[in-house]
Amino acid sequence: MDANFYLWLIPLVPLLGAAINGLTGKQRSERGVAAIAATSVAISLALSLRAFFLYSGTPVVESHMPWIYAGNFHVDFNYYFDPLAAVMTLVVTGVGLLIHIYAAGYMSGDAGFYRFFAYLNLFLFFMLTLVLAGNYLLLLVGWEGVGLCSYLLIGYYFRKPEAADAGKKAFLVTRLGDLGIVAAVLLIFKTFDSLNFTEVLPAAAQFAPEHGAWGPLTIIGLLFLLGATGKSAQVPLYIWLPDAMAGPTPVSALIHAATMVTAGVYLMARSSAIYLNAPDALTMVAVIGAVTALYAATIAVVQTDIKKVLAYSTISQIGYMVMACGVAAFSAAVFHLMTHAFFKALLFLGAGSVIHGMGGEQDINKMGGLRKFMPWTSITFLIACLAIAALPPFAGFFSKDQILWEAYSSEHGGLAFWIIGVTTAAFTSFYMFRLYFLTFHGQPRFEATAARAQGAHGNGHGGHAPHESPATMTIPLMILAVLSVAGGWIGIPALLGGGDQWNHFMAPVFTQAADVNHAAAHHKASTEYLLMAISVLISLSGISLAWWFYGRQRSRDEAAADTPGALRTLVANKYYVDEAYQFLFVRPLVTFSRDILWRAVDQWVIDGAVNGAATATRGLGSVARKLQSGNIRSYAGWVIIGALLLIGYMVGYSG
Repeated sequence: MDANFYLWLIPLVPLLGAAINGLTGKQRSERGVAAIAATSVAISLALSLRAFFLYSGTPVVESHMPWIYAGNFHVDFNYYFDPLAAVMTLVVTGVGLLIHIYAAGYMSGDAGFYRFFAYLNLFLFFMLTLVLAGNYLLLLVGWEGVGLCSYLLIGYYFRKPEAADAGKKAFLVTRLGDLGIVAAVLLIFKTFDSLNFTEVLPAAAQFAPEHGAWGPLTIIGLLFLLGATGKSAQVPLYIWLPDAMAGPTPVSALIHAATMVTAGVYLMARSSAIYLNAPDALTMVAVIGAVTALYAATIAVVQTDIKKVLAYSTISQIGYMVMACGVAAFSAAVFHLMTHAFFKALLFLGAGSVIHGMGGEQDINKMGGLRKFMPWTSITFLIACLAIAALPPFAGFFSKDQILWEAYSSEHGGLAFWIIGVTTAAFTSFYMFRLYFLTFHGQPRFEATAARAQGAHGNGHGGHAPHESPATMTIPLMILAVLSVAGGWIGIPALLGGGDQWNHFMAPVFTQAADVNHAAAHHKASTEYLLMAISVLISLSGISLAWWFYGRQRSRDEAAADTPGALRTLVANKYYVDEAYQFLFVRPLVTFSRDILWRAVDQWVIDGAVNGAATATRGLGSVARKLQSGNIRSYAGWVIIGALLLIGYMVGYSG
């Protein structure tokens, strides 16, 4: 243990902030509550930076005390710090701090202000526990904790049925995936007789690759994938994330950019040694990621709710990261996780600024021309769109290009994954600039909505023309805009004259993966240049198409008329997947619960048995009551009857 790191303080400080605001926040002013919450995250960020600069390249393990000792099962309470943990802690605390500052302005006037910030701090505590855990059991504690906090925050407006339902949906759907994580942790202990990363991962690296046979590593990898499909909203367990938009916008930014949905990618990257010797599991991860990336991107094209466009965009971008893990490009996946945190937080906070300025309106068909009313929001939102469209020199270009290149060149990838990747990139640039043009360009379409009675978060704020947000909201937008531009420069490849510093920094974590992807070095530089140029041209094509449909002075009806009706209806209804789940799983479960468990088992069998026992007891009591008549002759008669019965029984028994 290195006493200079104090890793335990990094998650502990936000926990203290949550406790102070949760217990005493009701008596404090909004400024006091926000100051406590933001300061705790700022301290955590400072401690993360300190650990980052102290780190010398050797993983640090801080073991604080024995946690569980039962027979052969020994687990210590320990934290683990390496380049992967360093990046994750900086992303969680850095982006989390900006979201806290933004939320101080966005949530002003909300009746549950102190409760909201207590939940936010608690969310960061569990996420930091997850990324700093030194073993799979402590990781599981953080994993379940972020699930609980997502339920609390998504259902924050619990008086609204849609918010309460969304919170429950997120909790239940992610629980299905969590079963995989729990089973995987049990199997890890059975296989390696330990849960510590420092023992499990080196041992997994020594296993023989399980080609064509499902050994323990393959099963663990598939169980982890099941968990990741829940937490990171991948096919088929993605359905909770779009509904989670019912929560406050800062919550959406935190979940989508810095915390919950990144947990699955982090888990697979942390377990890269397991996946690299389980090629079948690796292939399944790549397929799920590729399918999710393209599938969600097509749905985002026709969404009209500004937050739901971004929600499907998140599902798609996380799919990119999962696909990268599947082709053994773990370093590229974490790189995109970091840049995505910058521009997706910027997009969500920008959307929140729009919603705030529009008095709660979220339909982009009722906006238009907002760049004149909200210049800072418009400029920063445009930067985020350029970053997610992966145009150079914005941050998303370098991380997405690395994923596409490794999807093509890795021995676990291939041309099919590259084609899906660039096709998704085309959809991404189209739907993001469709969103931008409909929101900020063209003629205003918000006259009918300017006098809305309800505000952005149900506090009555509204009833005015669109306006720019206060500084507490726009300053975080500006900082994130800078990161969305320059945040990817650390990963400029040598091909473009950069030092490829990102891969050098992450190399100690993914040494084995780098060896697997050695084949990439045998491709010609001209091939990489060509693929890079194609991906940029495709992104530009998507932007041009969005301008053609929505950037010119055309009416929304004219633009919609260019889209095939049946296809648009199919996509607008999200391929009827929710309806299919409702028909295949929810309705049968409800029917079975109501007609079999409730009416048959509960009412007829259990209640019938209990009521029958009561009726029988009451009948016996009624008979026995007649014996207690108080009449001496009656008692003597019963004694004689009893004696005769006893004698008869004894005679019969002896015979």
